[in-house]
Amino acid sequence: MAFPLRHRVLLLLLVVIPLSGCLFRSHKVENRISTAKLLTASRDQLVEEINAGANQIHTLNATVDIDTSVGGQLKGKITEYKQIRGYVLVRKPEMLRMIGLMPIVRNRAFDMVSNGESFKLWIPVKNKFFVGRNNVVLPSNQPLENIRPQQIYDSLLLRQISSEDIAVLENGYEEVQDPKTHNWMQQPDYELDVISKEGHGWYLQRKIIFNRMNLQPDRQLMYDQKGYVATDTRYSDFRDFSGFKFPSVIQIWRPQEEYSIVLTMVKLQINQPLTDEQFALQQPPGAQVVNLDQPRPPKPGN
Repeated sequence: MAFPLRHRVLLLLLVVIPLSGCLFRSHKVENRISTAKLLTASRDQLVEEINAGANQIHTLNATVDIDTSVGGQLKGKITEYKQIRGYVLVRKPEMLRMIGLMPIVRNRAFDMVSNGESFKLWIPVKNKFFVGRNNVVLPSNQPLENIRPQQIYDSLLLRQISSEDIAVLENGYEEVQDPKTHNWMQQPDYELDVISKEGHGWYLQRKIIFNRMNLQPDRQLMYDQKGYVATDTRYSDFRDFSGFKFPSVIQIWRPQEEYSIVLTMVKLQINQPLTDEQFALQQPPGAQVVNLDQPRPPKPGN
């Protein structure tokens, strides 16, 4: 079978071009993929791992160091606050109490309690008693006034993946630092996308990222219904507490409000009984009550 002239010319070029060194060049590409030994798991195994952990832990009683910062790219600066000692109590299904102590003198800096629907916050130095719902109804220009106990609760305890949710497994990469060379490398990870239905539509509720060296969750991204990241939580330095593997450092970042809270476990007891009285916070006599769900009058001069 005879080829048309134009086809013969094309075949000749395909033969000649690779032999002509002046028409191409090659160069080495640095290998930035981690060579660490990785574990494997299926989607169902990862879902089972999350649900097993969610079902095993019922209470937390922690002594923590609390680091807080405000700001980022949107504000153009970051303000870091002095580390304080604190206590965190958690009892399922929704109870949380968090107490912070002033540096050195150890007086109470704040006391916050939530029942899962509403919360109370007492700040003695300001003589103010804040109340409101767990979701932010009226965002404040002061980022720390947008902190809600639910954001902390959901970061401390990964919720069970419901049978009504859709879980999708994704293979991704995360940046890790090589312990020998200290160079940053890309290491494969597992990313479990949890899709939930609310109202009349489905939305990406959260993404749980697993470290494939130990198959432990080292990050959870929670989304709002517009698809924006609402809370970005990182987990590190897993240790044995009361027979449970639990992260000793939890970094909570709220990108829309630009504030972060880092909880470092000093002492942690898991599944110890906690009473209703430990989650009771009464309004102190003479304290000014501030309802964060109601509009506040403008400050003088505004």
